[in-house]
Amino acid sequence: MMSNERIAIIGGGNLGSAIARGLVAAGLRTPSAITITRRSESPLEPFRDAGFDTTTDNVLAVRGASLVIVAVRPKQMNGVLERIAPELDAERQILISTATDVRIDDMRTHVGNDLPVLRAMPNIGVAVGESMTCLACEPATPEMAKATATKIFSALGTTAFIAEDQMTPATALCACGIAFFLRAIRAASQGGVQVGFHADEAIRLAAQTARGAAALILEKASHPESLIDTVTTPLGVTIAGLNEMEHRGFSSALIRGIVESAERAQQLYADKTDA
Repeated sequence: MMSNERIAIIGGGNLGSAIARGLVAAGLRTPSAITITRRSESPLEPFRDAGFDTTTDNVLAVRGASLVIVAVRPKQMNGVLERIAPELDAERQILISTATDVRIDDMRTHVGNDLPVLRAMPNIGVAVGESMTCLACEPATPEMAKATATKIFSALGTTAFIAEDQMTPATALCACGIAFFLRAIRAASQGGVQVGFHADEAIRLAAQTARGAAALILEKASHPESLIDTVTTPLGVTIAGLNEMEHRGFSSALIRGIVESAERAQQLYADKTDA
């Protein structure tokens, strides 16, 4: 259902802009009800042309918003919060951060103890309503704030509330993970080209095949291995390919990639460095 309540997205980079577009595509907001900020004007021009409210002034954006989504890099978080904190009103506003490794306690040192503050870890699937978004909050967070976060991000895909300690692993599995699966689709399409398909056709076939695999798991609530067993046959072509992939380290490489991303994510805020 469309709402007139304004949303300010502080940081209109890849994720922030995807959230904005996703909310409009889902019918939750009109572009004019979403303010997007960046540090310079030129990256905002496409959003302004599309009807979004845009500004380089974070304070101005926050003043008129009931929901403030801060989608900046961890090293930028302290400066952003210090700047907008005097404008935040605990009686009428909610703050949601997508910054990796910045805990709610860290944010409270800037915004105080009364403002409802939540964390969200979506991925760029928000742009097409297919994100897996993990949410976290304090035990005393008002139900209204939790419901608002759920409504916003459920319109952009699937949501799950998790313990805040799990948010960094969620970054690796969900936010980074979408890139890992994209790379897998790309690799599959390259294999398709080698066995005879044109590149654009191979990508389309590989992507739809990946969509089907994910849908089988989600809709049947089945373990991947049980579904794999329905495809493989003795001395068959599928098991031959699977065994060759495992011999080359497919599963171990993916596992190690997720672990490496999680370890890196734990250092982002403390080290004040970029992802």
